Amino acid sequence: MNEELVEKLERIAFILKTIAHPMRLAIVHLLEQHPQLSVSEICTMLGTEQSLTSHNLQNMRLKGILAAKRKGRSVYYSLKEKDVSMIIECLEDCKCNM
Repeated sequence: MNEELVEKLERIAFILKTIAHPMRLAIVHLLEQHPQLSVSEICTMLGTEQSLTSHNLQNMRLKGILAAKRKGRSVYYSLKEKDVSMIIECLEDCKCNM
């Protein structure tokens, strides 16, 4: 394999490993629909606890998938890595044995 292809595949694998959890996938899905959401808004929309949601958001932020911006007392998250949406869309369109 050529070096460019290897790098591309490694990047895709990194993104997939980072979002490979139902809550993280749900967060990415929400952020595809809403350009920016606070932790409390995400918790309300998903019906999840703030501590667990914050943990998953922080994990994805540290790995470069999400961006975070503080506004007053709230932290707002947005998708930083736009390739995530394309990868998820590709997987959703897959005609696998599901």
